[in-house]
Amino acid sequence: MLTRRIARPAFIAAALLALAGGVVAALPAAQAATGDGTPTDSNIAFVGRWDKSNASAYVPNWAGAYVRAGFTGTTVKLRQRNTIDLYYSIDGGAFAYIQNVSGTVNLTPTALRSGNHTLVVSYRVVGGSYNGDAVFQGLILDSGARTLAAQVSPRLIEFVGDSITLGSTSSKTALTAYGWLTGEQLGVEHTQLGYGGGCLVATSDGCASVASRFLKTGYSESSANWDFSRYQANAVVINLGTNDRSHGVTGPDFQNGYVNFLSTVRSKYPNAAILALETFSNRYSAETQAAVTARNNAGDRNVYFVDTTGWLPSDGLSDSVHPNDKGHQAIATRLAPIVSARIGTTPTVPPTTAPPTTRATTPPTTRATTVPPTTVPPTTRATTAPPTTTAPTNGPAGGCAAAYKITGQWAGGFQAEVTVTNTGTTATTGWAVNWTFPNGQVIGQIWGGVVGSPAPVTVTNVSWNGALAPNATTTFGFIASWNGTNAVPAPVTCARS
Repeated sequence: MLTRRIARPAFIAAALLALAGGVVAALPAAQAATGDGTPTDSNIAFVGRWDKSNASAYVPNWAGAYVRAGFTGTTVKLRQRNTIDLYYSIDGGAFAYIQNVSGTVNLTPTALRSGNHTLVVSYRVVGGSYNGDAVFQGLILDSGARTLAAQVSPRLIEFVGDSITLGSTSSKTALTAYGWLTGEQLGVEHTQLGYGGGCLVATSDGCASVASRFLKTGYSESSANWDFSRYQANAVVINLGTNDRSHGVTGPDFQNGYVNFLSTVRSKYPNAAILALETFSNRYSAETQAAVTARNNAGDRNVYFVDTTGWLPSDGLSDSVHPNDKGHQAIATRLAPIVSARIGTTPTVPPTTAPPTTRATTPPTTRATTVPPTTVPPTTRATTAPPTTTAPTNGPAGGCAAAYKITGQWAGGFQAEVTVTNTGTTATTGWAVNWTFPNGQVIGQIWGGVVGSPAPVTVTNVSWNGALAPNATTTFGFIASWNGTNAVPAPVTCARS
């Protein structure tokens, strides 16, 4: 299922802010904000690779691209050129799916309450091609209403792959794929660059090279070259190799192609963490790991091999290759903390018992480039998560509520998520969640929050998720150690500021 949209402070796309260890993934610069809802309105954020060559019609060219905007008033409509299928979410709600719409498309058949709102629009993608005419021509608002600066995270992850990365056969394609789910879980922007049936290495029988298309604005071979100055990704997650074997790509050719692709990605994103996933079918596993090791030995210590053994549950496929919704969610649960560790989240309290590590990607002399043992869940333990358990929450009287649930567990460690809800009638400027672990559990890594006290636990907001409108929610997650018993703490309380 989709995670809730995290409320974030406004971010002006043209600003490039410095982050420790990397460059912020800024969204493309635009003209001065006018608030009029046209494509050039800089209050509207276009996440991912968009063709902006026509100022009156912006075109998303990959599965993971989406529009984010704020607006005032009670209604919002889209200007669409020709017939299209699309998903949209208002005020962080569940994504609605509409089909065969064109012209002026009303996204609020029931008027909203008067006030400030948020909008996300994602055009539907099937196996690398759009179902319809995916062209954004602007927003239409109430008389006197205007757009507001889009709420976006300053960080962005690119997911590069084939139809698996596109989310083919999952219920909402890109929106229920592991890339989208991972980005949402971490509270960062994300985009998926995938080509259905694509290979890493181009073949004589027509398998397209996703490594080559990575350089393009769109998935078409004739698409214009992408301008990498438009944004800098903080992390690039690669999942390629599932299709190469059936097209006769040899192991040495695949390994050489992977080394070259890693070099290409590094040349475009000098500061990004690059994670090479073992394919979920385990194809070219040794070659993928060897390619990462070659880059490590060449001096690039920010490239990592990720062992995905055991990530997919037995009922996590919709066919023999493609994950279903459950499979994608399982992948995201394993992948999110690994990505989090690479884009700046560091353990705040060392765990007493470290979870099992992923397989080393380099020999001992270059171990600094491997994933630290305390930052990732195991890759070879049980493949199913324990039943979701939610702790009691504090009531609405305090204007803030928190719900705790365990999302994954293995011997000696577990992953949990806490949802914070503003139950008051005014916006928050910050929040603090408190609980006492009943069995001596210790947090080892956290994202979306800051641990200020380990016993009892106090977690406060980070800079971008403290401001919550009434009824808005945000989440933070963590990995912790446990020994013998892992009971859910109660009560879990929340205080607002």
